[in-house]
Amino acid sequence: MNKNLNITDYNYHLPEEKIAFFPCKNRDESKLLVYKNGTISESIFKQIPDYLDDNCMLVFNDTKVIQARIVCFKPTGSRIELFCLEPYGMLHSAALAAKGSCKWKCFVGNNKRFTEPLTLEFNHKNENGVLHIEKTNTFNDASFEIQFSWTPKELSFAEVLECVGKTPLPPYIQRDTTDEDTHRYQTVFAKEKGSVAAPTAGLHFTDEVLEKIRQKNIPTDAITLHVGAGTFKPVTETYIENHIMHAEQFSFTKETVMNLLKNSDKRLLAVGTTTARALESLFWIGEKLASHKGGDLHIPQWHDQNSAQLTVTQSLEAVLFYMNQHKLNSLHASTSLMVTPYYQPKIVKGIITNFHQPKSTLLLLISAFVGDKWKVIYQYALDNDFRFLSYGDACLFW
Repeated sequence: MNKNLNITDYNYHLPEEKIAFFPCKNRDESKLLVYKNGTISESIFKQIPDYLDDNCMLVFNDTKVIQARIVCFKPTGSRIELFCLEPYGMLHSAALAAKGSCKWKCFVGNNKRFTEPLTLEFNHKNENGVLHIEKTNTFNDASFEIQFSWTPKELSFAEVLECVGKTPLPPYIQRDTTDEDTHRYQTVFAKEKGSVAAPTAGLHFTDEVLEKIRQKNIPTDAITLHVGAGTFKPVTETYIENHIMHAEQFSFTKETVMNLLKNSDKRLLAVGTTTARALESLFWIGEKLASHKGGDLHIPQWHDQNSAQLTVTQSLEAVLFYMNQHKLNSLHASTSLMVTPYYQPKIVKGIITNFHQPKSTLLLLISAFVGDKWKVIYQYALDNDFRFLSYGDACLFW
């Protein structure tokens, strides 16, 4: 695997007017670019079932975006903004269910003014509440350990965030959030709370599109990967070997592993880069478990990506055996896997995605599927009025 890729080779000019700052009026009426067998065509997203058949399987990311931005004001009027990145010392589900207090890793805007604990009053179902916010530690990546405590203590942290938090729109969407963002920056199949960024490929799906897919007898399933703010982290190093890839938690159920095994002969289509990353990491977890390398369920950034010893079926069987052996109905893991143009996807055979930022790790991941043709594809999109980034249009790459 070549780590010496120059990130400038994955750059392109993205005019601001090509960035979608608001969602399409209707989710499934965004444009769809299809790339298959070296040919580019375009359609409307609601027609995507026409490009699928019962020889493929779709896997979604059912993570749910939380109201991760908290804005506070000191008595002096100074504005402090916290961005909740991930729980500190516990899983997302446990931290969001926590009552009375919990700790999170956060970015802090105007941190120099955050010199003493903050207090934020809120209202929950006509009952007054108070959130106390205290900075307790500093991390090397310019983030901070934040201690949250609140009353009434009977409330979960998820309920508190619903009262005080705002939708965490991507940093390149330079506008205030609206009521519309609360539901449009969320997939219709969102289920497991924990993300601070939406798995945006899924934003195009509607219940009607999903029903058409079911009518074609195309099997579907879901994993959960909680998207972190690191997904927007630009590659600032010249060579990608010097870039530190962000880690993300993901989980999958025993039922999903069995479903993947059952349909292992089909072409697996990942809905989104997060889903693709989780599925590829799942393959490597199976490899680790089969080779008896311990119970460490983290996949590092520079995993020996092209040294697979197992087939997809053998890897999934190893995961299932481990889950049965430990009587697990779901398995939690984490990944820092960096998918590059030289990576050969093991499980995923195609991807539904959006158009990504220049010089981003997401663009590198896309290149694993389409190679250098990404340049032709993106130029076509720029020349034909496609909308870019999170609220933008969609692609289907085989």
